[in-house]
Amino acid sequence: MAAAALPYHEPGIVTILILSSFLILSNVVNWIFDRLLFCGLIGQIAIGVAWGTPGGNWLSLEIQDAIVQFGYLGLIVLVYEGGLQTDLKTLRSNLFLASLVAIIGIGTPMALSFTLQGFMNITPVQAFAAGAALCSTSLGTTFTILATSGLNQSRLGVVLSSAAMMDDVVGLVMSGIIASLGQSSDNFSAIIVIRPVFVSIAFAVLLPVICAFIVKPLTKVCYKLITKRRDSKLHTTLTTEGAAFCLHVAVLTALITGAIYAGTSGLFAAYLAGASISWWDALCTELRDSNSRSTVIRDETADSTSQDNSAEPKEPVSKSPESQQASPSLAARPASSSQTSPSTTSPPPTSHAHLHGTAIFTKHISPALHSILQPFFFASIGFSIPISQMFTPSILWRGIVYSILMVLAKLFCGLCLIRFSGPVIPTHQLTNFLPSSKHLPWPLLRTTSKNTTDAATTTTTQATPSPATIDPKQGKKKKSSPGNRIPKPMSLYPATMLGFAMVARGEIGFLISAIAESKGVFGDVRGEGNGSSELFLVVTWAILLCTLLGPIVVGTMVKRIKRLQAAEREKRTGREDPLGIWGVLPRGDDVEEGSGMAAAATS
Repeated sequence: MAAAALPYHEPGIVTILILSSFLILSNVVNWIFDRLLFCGLIGQIAIGVAWGTPGGNWLSLEIQDAIVQFGYLGLIVLVYEGGLQTDLKTLRSNLFLASLVAIIGIGTPMALSFTLQGFMNITPVQAFAAGAALCSTSLGTTFTILATSGLNQSRLGVVLSSAAMMDDVVGLVMSGIIASLGQSSDNFSAIIVIRPVFVSIAFAVLLPVICAFIVKPLTKVCYKLITKRRDSKLHTTLTTEGAAFCLHVAVLTALITGAIYAGTSGLFAAYLAGASISWWDALCTELRDSNSRSTVIRDETADSTSQDNSAEPKEPVSKSPESQQASPSLAARPASSSQTSPSTTSPPPTSHAHLHGTAIFTKHISPALHSILQPFFFASIGFSIPISQMFTPSILWRGIVYSILMVLAKLFCGLCLIRFSGPVIPTHQLTNFLPSSKHLPWPLLRTTSKNTTDAATTTTTQATPSPATIDPKQGKKKKSSPGNRIPKPMSLYPATMLGFAMVARGEIGFLISAIAESKGVFGDVRGEGNGSSELFLVVTWAILLCTLLGPIVVGTMVKRIKRLQAAEREKRTGREDPLGIWGVLPRGDDVEEGSGMAAAATS
């Protein structure tokens, strides 16, 4: 018979001290590791190992199970935050290069993971699961590195963040595949892998179609109806933070529920929910801006008409240059006077910025996420790491070898940014099939516009300036190389930074590995029937070492690059910027031009 109620018991002082120290130290260690190594999640995982079953076992099994449940809720919110921070215009403008980097970052670890069969007794399915865990890139670590280094708005930062997002999206799909493999490990069939993939593709394709052909027209109609009744209770209610919060939570819950019942990962749906809300916020901002511009133009037209009607008919109809110069001041006076009239004044474009998804998330969700839910998730990962079994000699050397392979696999991503002194493939043949754009990955196929040249020369030397702007001294240099070729770079900093920034696996890697272990995909290859599988321990070593090594190397390189940049600016040595064009901040017109080219190419 079920209990009618849960009796209330006051927790003991030992329980209070354990729980409070667990929460406080998780946040303190996260702050310290973020400042030193750019990977605070390692510290939170270590707290989970120490306080959980692998270490001191100070937390009871019931509390650990509750932390696991709340931690997964925190993971959903973390992925949702990544979707909110997705800039769709920037993503479109760098889609080709970011996709190439992501494909290399996914395919190479998957391929090299099958080498595990050479020194471990595992099946191809288990090697596939190990590669799935190591194909992701830590979004949290990537954003932390970019924000700390100040490269989050540079071309290198845009490509890196876009590729990391794509890697994580594929990793989220992989988590659904691994879960299906575990549930049907006895009777494996192709449908187990195909169904999550095709359901994820269906979500990724159908959701933009629904947004473009259903949500967008419906939003325009509703916006017109609501703006006509600005003083009504409906308008007041819909423009509150509570209404926006409920709408965002409803979209997130609906997409996650539909994705799980359809057979794919709910985390992938959480990312799509965040990206959809970010797109909808941009649409609403565009509608408000266009409405405010039309209102101002309408007011100016009405005021100028009234001025013409009230003027004395002594002047001729033709306007003199003096009257044309005075017209802006006449238009400015009614505009200033109309600001005092609440009936004709439209709200400024930023008046509803507090209703955007990022603002609602920052105010209402972020404090609980970063203080409680995120530490719970990474600590729950620590609960599943058998630290006492990881230092066996056979596990240790295999983990180190596999870690080296996984580091090299991600370093191949940096090849996309390497410029060669001569063309490997004749460019006149490729240009017949590929569009010529400054956003293409291979610099031999890229053309530069005047705006890009002007923006880039502030920090680096452009390779192909227009002949009209060539300096006589520079012209002597350019004569020795063809106009469609870019000289070899002074350094490999951009390629190396991109490769090592992609090395950190982080939360998604730990998640897929833990799912594969709990579902029995990794199996118990040692045949002992207890403890963790050998493959799980090797994969855990690889994820830990990669997550530590990537941020440390990138942080060291960022410090050196900043010293070189500071020395060059102070002494004016005339050397090129170490990052070259990849350290240039992309301008707004460049992003718009790139998005237009991407849209034209896809159409």
